[in-house]
Amino acid sequence: MAKRNKRIEKGIESLKKEIEKHFEKLNEDLREGNIDRGRYHTKEIDKSLIKYLELKINILGVSDDSVKIYRERLDEIKRKFDL
Repeated sequence: MAKRNKRIEKGIESLKKEIEKHFEKLNEDLREGNIDRGRYHTKEIDKSLIKYLELKINILGVSDDSVKIYRERLDEIKRKFDL
């Protein structure tokens, strides 16, 4: 079980880094006014990365507010893009 938990924890950290990269790209899209690319990054974060992060956190059974924080940040950016 310890190896499995370590792999899942590494996966969680990796997903968080990937989500942060996409948020950086979203902010860049917002500055440049590139709405189409912003929509892609928004969907990528929402549909796959956050859901997969939530799944991994649930598998571990730990309390982590990062999913809630990421969703709030994503909603704020969606409002800026008027999506």
